[in-house]
Amino acid sequence: MNFLLLPGRGLSAALVGLIALFGGAFPSAAASHAIAMHGEPLYPPGFPHFNHVNPDAPKGGSIVFGATGSFDSLNPFIVRGTAAIGLREHVFESLLARGYDEPFTLYGLLAETVEMPDDRSSVTFSLNPRAHFSDGEPVTADDVIYSLETLRDKGRPNYKTYYSKVEKIEKLGPRKVRFVFGAERDREIPLILGLMPIIPKHVYEKRDFGDAGFDTPVGSGPYFVEKIDPGSRIVYRRDPDYWGAALPVNVGQNNIDRLTYEYFRDANASFEAFKTGIYHARPEDDPGRWTTGYDFPALRAGKVRKEIFESGMPSGMYALVFNTRRPLFADRRVREALIQLFNFEWVNRNLYYGAYVRTQSFFDNSELGSHGREASARERALLAPFPGAVTPDIMTNGWQAPKGDPSGQDRENRMRAVALLREAGFEVLDGRMTNARTGRPLAFEILVATPAEERLALTYARMARRVGVEAAVRNVDPSQYQERRSNYQYDMIFNSWFSSLSPGNEQSFYWGSEAADVPGTRNYMGVKEPAVDAMIVAMLEARSREEFIAAVRAMDRVLLSGAYMIPLFHQPDQWLALWKKVKIPERTSLYGYRSSTWWIEEK
Repeated sequence: MNFLLLPGRGLSAALVGLIALFGGAFPSAAASHAIAMHGEPLYPPGFPHFNHVNPDAPKGGSIVFGATGSFDSLNPFIVRGTAAIGLREHVFESLLARGYDEPFTLYGLLAETVEMPDDRSSVTFSLNPRAHFSDGEPVTADDVIYSLETLRDKGRPNYKTYYSKVEKIEKLGPRKVRFVFGAERDREIPLILGLMPIIPKHVYEKRDFGDAGFDTPVGSGPYFVEKIDPGSRIVYRRDPDYWGAALPVNVGQNNIDRLTYEYFRDANASFEAFKTGIYHARPEDDPGRWTTGYDFPALRAGKVRKEIFESGMPSGMYALVFNTRRPLFADRRVREALIQLFNFEWVNRNLYYGAYVRTQSFFDNSELGSHGREASARERALLAPFPGAVTPDIMTNGWQAPKGDPSGQDRENRMRAVALLREAGFEVLDGRMTNARTGRPLAFEILVATPAEERLALTYARMARRVGVEAAVRNVDPSQYQERRSNYQYDMIFNSWFSSLSPGNEQSFYWGSEAADVPGTRNYMGVKEPAVDAMIVAMLEARSREEFIAAVRAMDRVLLSGAYMIPLFHQPDQWLALWKKVKIPERTSLYGYRSSTWWIEEK
């Protein structure tokens, strides 16, 4: 996107006077159809549709999706209650829509155009004059302003964090609004505003926005809620009067007339329902089930098929997390020793049919990961003010997971673990790893909430016991688990962190120092590392993709050097099972499959 140059330092006195005379009313940027976090948008103005859709997909039919658990709310924007699946995706729209063929670019949706100066100190949205809510009322600047203020003041904590960076709101017309950012702005915040869900003021100002009840939601999206069975089923109906059906971001999408989400008690009940055709699409994450469980009549008859999709998304991080707030885990050598004791090769072969890949970076499978890469000159420059934050081996080649022994012997890794523990002041007394100074055994608790976590934790506990380390496994109910996790009342837990191709502000919630002592963040390890904070700032200030990649890789190296967790494993691909009537486009997006692009072909 091409921007007009902004006035800056070195301006002539006459030009400064002109700015003052006209109130600084310079055109800050040209209106555009899209904004990209870095570089230029992939799709030009007037593009017909995204590449990963079938523009000729037929409309009609119905599909049922499976879900586990329950729901007690139709408000997806508040902490209170558990919202039904699909509300944010199907009912409520944002100002801009994400393009899934590139890392982080947004295209016009409710906002027809967007304007942004080069320094990203503000962003201006001009609404599409055709945009209206499902009750027929137009979407206006007042709705946009109301949405920001309501979500900021009454919504989830992340809304408050993001939207409080807006210093001033300027209504420039009935369908035009500008957000001006304060001194703590970053280059991602205009895009975050572009993804802000827009709610109708005329509806929600008459309701208690903090209520987690079953008031019918009203949005501008392609679907409306047709029916609910509280806690067990929600049905969405395609809006025949949807205003945005012909927009380039929507062509080939939202093809199915009726979407139903059917809730089941647990994964086993859900799978049995899928086999009988109660629902029609099942993402799979259980390698045992994927490998051996799909031998059932409907699949053998060709009524069900299995699909594997490659994705350009980073793997994310699934790990056993050390709570470094605990004195036991304050010593990095102790954490490094416990990492050595996890034998992935044995676990993968015996528990997961060899289907997983060891995770060796927070951004594996992408250009953002540091594994197998030497730090660039740009990375080294970023890390120079923080000597010792990255270990020499990780600086040279990224983190390399200990090579385990599939037979289970793993003697060399155990010897390395014992040596590290001796350096940290431990010795084996009466078969127990003991602190030589205090006489206390090296013992901790792994908190779990699911049978899958319990099985893996018990396996790891047996591995640790072979060098005298005692790991007790405690399985608690979901409510107690959530309470203890939110308040960091644990020694170790399992956790997954999602990673995107454009990590940004959320990284402060994951690993920022300020988040370490705030209940409810995702800094479960308790990281307080100035180098991490600095790399997050560098990510958010990066102006080019190259600068951004260097900052992300540098942060990756710092986190891995800190040994804050035992990185576990990830699926190499996306696994999906579909009933025959569900059809998908030939091309897959950079992010993998997108259910919004599917269509139905009944016999």
